[in-house]
Amino acid sequence: MTSPEANADLAEHALAVLQRHGVDAVVIGGFALAAHNYQRSTIDLDLGVNTTRTTLRAVRDELVTQGYDVDLREPDGNDPLGGTIDIESSAGGVVQIINFDNTPAGGFPKVIRDAIHAMGPPTGRLRVAPLPYIIAMKLYAGGEKSRRDIQALVQNNPDEDWEAVRALCKSYNLRTHDLF
Repeated sequence: MTSPEANADLAEHALAVLQRHGVDAVVIGGFALAAHNYQRSTIDLDLGVNTTRTTLRAVRDELVTQGYDVDLREPDGNDPLGGTIDIESSAGGVVQIINFDNTPAGGFPKVIRDAIHAMGPPTGRLRVAPLPYIIAMKLYAGGEKSRRDIQALVQNNPDEDWEAVRALCKSYNLRTHDLF
């Protein structure tokens, strides 16, 4: 059974491992949605990163030696992302590290890089990606679930500068599909 506390503890540990390997991360996914006034069910805590496959392997190896159940899924030729690491702890935490850099094949590393930059220097603690970047990631992901998430975020954040969010999305060549 997962719990938000177990997920957060495991994510903070995973962040420390990532940072030892020179990688910063931002909270994305369901926990980030909750931080931006929209709660929906989720069982894991997602961390967005930009890194190389070599570094992902090194992070996986360090987590395995520390006794975590770890599964690294490297991208295939059709994957727009650069791989994921699923981590489970004996305390019930579940974390997924999602690599947005799939150089040279593609990915969307700029959104993670920009979100991290917008938050300022690393603090060593978990930080939630700002709402405009969450919207951009949802537009990039596409699909009905992402569309519903965007609609709920718009409804639950009426004071957001939606014109600025549109401009950010346009800078990434993302179409907003009249969602906001």
